[in-house]
Amino acid sequence: MRSSRIAPFLAAGVVATLVPALAPASASAAENPLSQYLQQKPAWHRCDREMPAAFQCATIKVPLNYSRPDGKKIDLAISRLRTSVPSERRGVLLLNPGGPGGTGVDLPQLLASELPKSVKRTYDLVGFDPRGVGQSSPVGCGMTAGEANWERPYKPETFAKDVKWARTVADKCYAKQGDKLRHITTRNTARDMDVLRAVLGERKISYLGYSYGTYLGAVYTQMFPQRTDRFVLDSAVDPARIWRGMIQVWAEGGEPAFTRWTEWTAERNATYKLGQTPEAVRKTFYDLVARADRKPIDLDGSKLTGDDIRSSGRGIFFSVRDAAEWVVQLKRAAEGRARSGGGETRTPTPVPPSFGRAAPPEDNGDAAFWTVVCADTRNWPRDPEQYRADAIRDKGTYPLYGDFASNIKPCAFWKKNGGEAATKVDNKVGALILQNEWDPQTPLTSGQGLHRVMKGSKMVTVLGGVGHGIYGSKSCADKTATAYLTTGRLPAADMTCQAAPAAGERSGDPLPLPTAQGVPGMVSRF
Repeated sequence: MRSSRIAPFLAAGVVATLVPALAPASASAAENPLSQYLQQKPAWHRCDREMPAAFQCATIKVPLNYSRPDGKKIDLAISRLRTSVPSERRGVLLLNPGGPGGTGVDLPQLLASELPKSVKRTYDLVGFDPRGVGQSSPVGCGMTAGEANWERPYKPETFAKDVKWARTVADKCYAKQGDKLRHITTRNTARDMDVLRAVLGERKISYLGYSYGTYLGAVYTQMFPQRTDRFVLDSAVDPARIWRGMIQVWAEGGEPAFTRWTEWTAERNATYKLGQTPEAVRKTFYDLVARADRKPIDLDGSKLTGDDIRSSGRGIFFSVRDAAEWVVQLKRAAEGRARSGGGETRTPTPVPPSFGRAAPPEDNGDAAFWTVVCADTRNWPRDPEQYRADAIRDKGTYPLYGDFASNIKPCAFWKKNGGEAATKVDNKVGALILQNEWDPQTPLTSGQGLHRVMKGSKMVTVLGGVGHGIYGSKSCADKTATAYLTTGRLPAADMTCQAAPAAGERSGDPLPLPTAQGVPGMVSRF
C-alpha cells in the first residue's frame, strides 16, 4: 500500500468498495482480493467457563494492510449473544465501548442486563476487540508506569523533560511495533467491521457506540453508507477535532462546569461552608491548589499536589454534589482533620475473556490509545515550541486544565510513514446521537459537532444530564433510542429531555463499559 506515492490514495478510495454487501460463495481472489476473509466461518465456542454458555466467542482474520490483503494477517476477537426470540431477529447490533483502547468482546454480556428486552429480541449483540486491542493482535510499547502517565501540566522547568518523555514513548512504540503502527487506525477498524458484517452474513449492520465508538461509527457511515442500518452514537466525538482538539475540549468544557459548580455550592454554603458567593468558592478551591503546590495534601494516603487537584477536578466538577463533597474533604485534609466516613468502594473492572491466550501487554490500553490518536490524523504539530506556546496560552484561558490538554504528547514524534489522512465525515446517513448536557469527556459542543457533519442524524440532548455514556443508564433518552433501534424511525426533529434533578448533581452509576488493562477508565479517555 505504501510502496509508491499514489498508493495511499488508491487505498483510501478503493478499499471501501472491496467488501461486497454479502460475499458470494463462489467469489475468487481474482474477483475480490478480500474474498479469503469474507468467506471465513467462525468457530464459535463458549467464551469462558465462568460465563453463560450462550455467550459465544470466536477469532477471525483480517489483513493488517488492506491494500495488501495477501500480506500479513492479524486476529480479530469477536463475540455474540444471540437474540432471545429468533423469529423477531432483524440482524446484528455491533457494540463498541470507546477508547481508543477499550476492549469490546465482553460488551454483549455486560450490556445484556442494561439494554431493553425489545432490543435483545431484535438483534444478536455482537462485540469485538478492535485491532491492536485486547485479544486482537494487541500492541504494546513497553512503557513504564511513569511513561504511561500522560496528564502532564506545563511548567517551564519541566518542559524539556516532558519533550523527552513524549519522544521516548513514540520511540518505544516503534521499537516494539514498527510498521504495524500505521495500520492500527480508525479507518482500518471500520474496514474490519465491514469484514465482520460479511462474515456474519449480514447485508447491513446496526451499531451502538459510546464515546470514541461514536467516531468509529461515524467513519463507518462515511466509508460504507450503503451497509449502515440503525446507528446510535452515544456521547459523541466531534470529527473536526480529532484528536488533539478532543483533548483540548476537556479544558474548554471544564471551565463552565467549574463555574456552574461554584454557583451551586455558594447557594448551599450552609451545608458545605466553602463560600457564600461563587467568587468565594472559587477562591477556596484555588487556595487549596496553591497550598498543595507548597506542600502536598494527604488525602486518604495519597499525596496530592496542586496539579493533581486540578487534573482530578477537571472531571469531578461536572457532578456538582460529588465535587462539593470532594473539596470539603480536601479542605479537611489540608487542615489536618481526619476524613469522616468510609472510603469509596469501587466495583472491580470485569476481566475480558482470555480466549485461552496470554494476557495482552500491560500497557496495551495506553499503547493502543496513542497508536490510534497519533496515526489517525496528520494534524499533530511537530514543533515542541508550538506545544509550549499553546500550553501557556490555554493555562491562562482555561486555568483548571488548559496546560494539561495542550502540553506535548507522543504524537509530536510519531512517524508518519505515508499513513492515510483522517476521514472527513460529511454525509446524510441516518443516525441517532445521544448527548448529556454535562458530559466531562465529550462535552455538549462535541456532540453538536458530530451532529452538524452527519446531516441525516437526529440528536437527543439530556438537559441537566451528567456523566459519560447514556443509553442503558435509565436516562430520559433511552425511550427514543429504543424506539429507533426497534422500529427504525428517527425522531422528526432534534429533541431535548430533562434529567431528574438529582441526576444533575451526581454522575450516577457508570455503565459497565469495559476498558483494556492500562487504560485508566472513562475518567481520562473517550
